[in-house]
This record gives sequence, C-alpha cells and structure tokens, in this order.
Amino acid sequence: MKNEPGSVTPDVAAHAKALTRVLGQSEQVKLLVEECADELSSVNLALKEEVAGQKQLSGIEDALEKTEAIEGKVLEAADKLSVVNQALEVEVEARHVLEERLAELTQEEEAARHAAFHDALTGLPNRALFDNRLAHALAQARRRGWSLAVMFMDLDDFKKINDVHGHDVGDAVLKTVAARLQESTRADDTVCRHGGDEFLYLLVASGEVGDVTHVAEKIARAIAAPCRLDIGELRISPSIGISIFPKDGATAFELIKRADAAMYEAKRNRSGHAFAR
Repeated sequence: MKNEPGSVTPDVAAHAKALTRVLGQSEQVKLLVEECADELSSVNLALKEEVAGQKQLSGIEDALEKTEAIEGKVLEAADKLSVVNQALEVEVEARHVLEERLAELTQEEEAARHAAFHDALTGLPNRALFDNRLAHALAQARRRGWSLAVMFMDLDDFKKINDVHGHDVGDAVLKTVAARLQESTRADDTVCRHGGDEFLYLLVASGEVGDVTHVAEKIARAIAAPCRLDIGELRISPSIGISIFPKDGATAFELIKRADAAMYEAKRNRSGHAFAR
C-alpha cells in the first residue's frame, strides 16, 4: 500500500528525445550541404582555370555561371540550416531543463505526500493513513464477509526510559520498535505510530482468533528482544489490546476504542495481550 516514487511524464521525455534526434539529423544535413558546397567550389575553380586557358567556350562559361549560382544557393542553405540548428539546440536545452525541473517537482511532491501520511520519527504510517486503510479494510470486510483485527499497543514503562536516559535514547527505542513492527507486518496489514509510545496494527482477513493470538505473540517477542543502543542494552515489552470486527464493533472508532480498553487490561494484568470484552 505504499506509493512509488513518481517520474517525469513519458510525453515530455519522448519529446525531448525526439528533438535531440531531429537536431542530430539536421546537423548531418548541414554537413552534407557544406560538403556539396566545397565540391561545387572545387569544380568551379577547375572550370575557371580551364576557361582562362581557352577561347570561345561560351557553353562552359554558361555552365560555370550556373554552378556558381548553385554554389551560392547551397551556401545559403547551409547558413539557414546553421540557424535552424542553433534554434534546435536552444530548444533541446530548454527541454532538458524542463525535464530536470519536472523530476525535482515530482520528488518534492512525493516527499510532501510521504510527510503528510507518515510519522517523522519512525517513518511508519501515521494515524491519518491508518484510518484511511482501516476504512477501506472495513468496507471490504463487510462486502466479503471477512473479519479483521485492530491491535492497540503501548510500551510498558517507556516513560522511565525518557526520564532516566533522555529523549534521544527514547527516540532510538521507538525507531527500533518501529523497525521490528515493520518486519512483523504482512504485506496487506498496516502498522502505524499512534503517538508517543503507542502503535496501532491492522490485521486484515484475520481468520481464527488463534491466528490473531499468534500474530500478537510474534509482535510481543520481536519487541521484547534487547535493544542494543549506545548506552548498552535495554529491554522493553508491549501491552497489546485486540478488538475483532464485527464482534467488537462495526466502525473504526468502536474497534480502536475497544482495543484501547483491552490494552489497559493487558497492562494491568501484565498478560502481554488481551482481547476486548
């Protein structure tokens, strides 16, 4: 469900390549015309020398005048082709500049879109993107008779990490946890940073409750692995609350609220995870 980086539109790139091709062909024609002009000039010079040494060669003189006229036209054509080539070079350069600017704008647009829907610290989808995907998943689940699960996760005693080691260490822990969550996420699922040390996980087409339990336990094991930081190793564990559609709610708001309540139950009981009741 990720957006791929954009690129320059094919029409612009193709047009720039076409201009470059035309410029190359025009340069070849210009060289050919100049070559013809040089050959005509050589012929005219030879004819002039021949006429200078003989008399009553009016036919040759007429031919000489015609070739000289043709030579003039060929040289004029070469000059005009040179002007055309210069104009084409300017156009090609302008197209290249436009192509580069379009690439820059596309990258800026992609960066802005990513920033709008992703958490700045962890790079995970933010709540806005999560809500969008949850709404889409609910629509599919209703239409196809699927179930889905929403998990609400909180890191136990995370405040102590910030208080004892500082926010830089706390941020490093959050980044580590986010990376582990991403590694545990299936292609069709979504994990987001809800805020602070809270995360949401959308498990689509969840199947049996046992499958959801398996995923929750897998996530808990991944997060509980030691975090190796500059200050040494830190261990942290999550509390996970789980709600199931349609049993625990029909809307995104209901599912998240029930999962949040279940998370607090898991935290109170130190059970790791708990299902909504």
